Amino acid sequence: MTPTLLVLAAGMGSRYGGLKQIDAVGAHGEAIIDFSIYDAIRAGFGKVVFVIRRDIEADFKKAVGSKFSSRLPVEYAYQELGRLPPGFTLPPTRQKPWGTAHAIVAAAGVIREPFAVINADDFYGAASFQTLADYLKQSQDTPTVADYSMVGFVLRNTLSEHGTVSRAICERDAHGFLTNIVERTKIEKAGNAARYLDDAGQGHPLTGDELVSMNMFGFTPSAFELLQAEFVKFLSTRLNDEKAEFFIPTPMNALIKAGRARMKVLASTSAWFGITYREDKPVVVANIARLVQQGVYPEKLWT
Repeated sequence: MTPTLLVLAAGMGSRYGGLKQIDAVGAHGEAIIDFSIYDAIRAGFGKVVFVIRRDIEADFKKAVGSKFSSRLPVEYAYQELGRLPPGFTLPPTRQKPWGTAHAIVAAAGVIREPFAVINADDFYGAASFQTLADYLKQSQDTPTVADYSMVGFVLRNTLSEHGTVSRAICERDAHGFLTNIVERTKIEKAGNAARYLDDAGQGHPLTGDELVSMNMFGFTPSAFELLQAEFVKFLSTRLNDEKAEFFIPTPMNALIKAGRARMKVLASTSAWFGITYREDKPVVVANIARLVQQGVYPEKLWT
């Protein structure tokens, strides 16, 4: 079955200072998402679904969605704070989005085939999309275990020179399946290595060689029901915590340890880069220009 690409584009971009999902990084106005969709089409993805917020809908559809509607089917899902399971009411002071796993749940009913998940503002490279597409085309759940996947990147290659970043650090077994994944929300460079800051501001060393998730996952449709069930558990204890977010690693750890899912960690030869802070943009622009010069992408992406 032809896989679908689910693009998480509801992020507020508060650190960047603008709607970075549609900010141009290519010589002819292309955003990072243009290159991701281009790579996805080449890899055999047959549909794209964007998860967005209602308040950016008009701008996003005009600047992004309209580019692709003539090339492959495009659909939208909406991540909304008030979209909670029955029995839960949105706390009146909650303003922070519920997180990436909640964004995936928002696409339930729109996707019925194996699908990949990516961030709208991260560049993953053509090889990453091909590797994930190949796995999705043959992935198959058993009656008791869901068959998922993710693309891993080396930590030091994903850090910013301009501040801390969030990364999910991964551990895998001898067969390449994920055994543990932990979201660290404040990771920074430390020479050629790295460190993360805990909630108390205490630093903890990292080698920089750790394998991390950049939110490039592969799922079967079973993920919607399983993630919804985990979201209920999350809300049962964290509903009134204004800073709590339902990140993808949280339910994945729970499902893997319960034997409900397995997740193959796929190696990618592509370089990752992205924009967390506005100061990161010149590096991304230069990397895109280099790839165009090398012939990886045409001078004008959409002709």
